[in-house]
Parts: sequence; C-alpha cells; structure tokens
Amino acid sequence: MMIYMDNAATTRMRREVVEAMLPYMTAEYGNPSAGYELAARAKKAIEQAREEIADTLGCEAEEIFFTSGGTESDNWAIKSTMMAKNRGHMITSKIEHHAVFHSCRFLEQKGYQVSYIDVDADGLISLEQLENAIRPDTRMISVMAANNEIGTVEPIAEIGKIARKHHVLFHTDAVQAYSNIDLNIERDEFDMLSVSAHKINGPKGVGFLYVRKGTKLPPFMCGGAQEHGVRAGTENVSGIMGMAKAAKLAFQNRKMRLSHEYEIRNYMISRIQREIPYAKLNGHPTKRLANNMNFSFGNVDGGTLIAMLDHQNICAASGSACTSASKEASHVLKAIGLSDEMAHAAVRLTINENITFQEADYVINCLKYDVMRLQSELG
Repeated sequence: MMIYMDNAATTRMRREVVEAMLPYMTAEYGNPSAGYELAARAKKAIEQAREEIADTLGCEAEEIFFTSGGTESDNWAIKSTMMAKNRGHMITSKIEHHAVFHSCRFLEQKGYQVSYIDVDADGLISLEQLENAIRPDTRMISVMAANNEIGTVEPIAEIGKIARKHHVLFHTDAVQAYSNIDLNIERDEFDMLSVSAHKINGPKGVGFLYVRKGTKLPPFMCGGAQEHGVRAGTENVSGIMGMAKAAKLAFQNRKMRLSHEYEIRNYMISRIQREIPYAKLNGHPTKRLANNMNFSFGNVDGGTLIAMLDHQNICAASGSACTSASKEASHVLKAIGLSDEMAHAAVRLTINENITFQEADYVINCLKYDVMRLQSELG
C-alpha cells in the first residue's frame, strides 16, 4: 500500500470536498454572471464561500478574491503592485517560492529594483537586513510565511510591524502556512496574502488572494467584471465550493491534526538523526511546519534515493514540486549555506494527520536501508 509523504506538493481531496463540488459540476452549472435563477444560485454560492473563507482569517468577505491558485495570487500581488508605477523598489527573501522569485526577476528585467534578503543557516530571514534595505521608493515587502522546502516559519508579525512602520505594503505567500500556523490579519499586519486550495485537501486550480480594504491593487487579468472588476474570467464555481469546504474542515480539526503531525514528525526526526549516518536536518529545528522534514544525507544522491523509495511504495520529494525536473541545486538549500553536494542529497518528507506510527517506522526503516546502501556503494 502506498505511503504518501509529499503533502507539501499536493494533498488528497477529502470526500466531503468532492461532495461539495459535485452539484456545481452537474445540476447547478450556471454561469454566475448570467441573469437567470440558475446563475443567481451559483453567484449566491460563491458569495457564501467567500464569507466562509473570510471567517478563517478574521477578515471581511469583500477582501477575498478568488484566483486559479497560489501562483496567480503571488504574481498578481507583486506585479500589479509594482507595475502600477513606472519605477520602484521591493524587498523579498532568498528562499521564496518560484512564483515570487521569478516574478521579482521579471520585474528586474523591466527596470524595477529588488533586494533579496539573506536567511541564516536555519532559514530565518534577517530582520535587521530587511529593515536596513527599505528605501524611500520601496513599495512592498514579500516574504513567505513558511517555506515549502525546509518548513521554516518566518517571523511574519515582526516583518509586518517593520512594513507598517515604514508605510510599505506587506505581502506573504501563505500557501504552506494557511491552516498550519496561526495567521492573524491584524496582528501580522498583512496587506496581501496568497493561498492555494490543493495544499489543504481541496481541488487543484483554485486559490485566493486576501487584499486589505483600501489597498490599491490593479487587475492582473483583463476581461469581464468578475470579482468586483479586478479579476476577470468566469469563476471556477465547483473549485471555489471545494476550497471553502476544505478550509472549513482544515480549521475545524486543526488542533488535533497539528498535534498528531508534531508527534509523528518529532518521532521521525529523532529516529532518523539517531539511526542514519550523516543525516542533516535542514530548516529550523523547532520553528517549522508541523508536517515538514527535510534531510540531507552525506554521500547520497537525493534523486536516486527518491526513486528507491518509490519502488518501496513511498512518495517523497527531493525539493519543491515546481522544480523537481531541474538539475540545479535548490536555491533554498543554497541560501541556507549547503554545498551543491548536500543540496542534491536532500529529501523532503511531508506528512498528514492520517500517517500512523507503523507507517512512519516503515518509511524510516526503508530510508535507513537505502541510505546506507548508497553510502556503502559510494564509499
């Protein structure tokens, strides 16, 4: 039986989520922009979903805008904010998801200036360097709430305070963090926040962008007047309904889910560090997502190790799913100081609340056998 340990890449949709979506794929198929009763019911369902999602963040429904996922939300927040003026400066970190990282590179090609802030060996951003990087023309700061590869949770409340102090917009990619850490719109002082449904047992191809009321964010996609005129395109009604149900369930059982994940994660980290030679935990030892483990194993190729685990019916990853085909060393692992060799030796295991201790033991035992086999072959 397959043991799935790649939940940072995507999660399995819950049965309740599928059931919430089905009516809007069949009988309730109306286009929300049309003018008859079938369409009105679809429109009403979308607005109800918007309210349910807003409740999870403690914000107003009108501050939630539906998108195709975290990548679109990141692109919209960054590009539209910066390109509203002909020039300007923004700040980000060296370990952002590629949706942010490549958006920043795009802006640089257009003549905008971007500062990339260092992180320490655990992946925590330098708050001092961040504040010192702010200039009179700095328009926004974009720093992820929690890293998708190494699981490190950033000091977002402190970043928010710095941004507000200097009157700079603060955007966070919360794709990995949403429902997995405590996000507080007022305390953390977010102006924009990106989320993707498929990370919380929802459907792929749908997400949202929180935009604080009063924040001027020009449209990213042009066309019709959907989403209050700022995000064109016929709404993905079934996807939105699935995301709202997934969000509701994720927050309902959050305390129990995270408690179980912490217990399994800490157990696995302890055994791996104790029993597997040259195992290095990447990311902060405690300030990390409950479900995340990222290890580099000396004298091991991560890609080969992933393939061996696959033959043992274990799904794991060697880095971000968005860059799994790349032969370059992870920019995240390089930013925390790993050599190319150790970066290529990395394996990410991300669990969910359904993982048992028996399954964890099986994965550890397979990992131990495979790593020691590879190390002996290279030794």
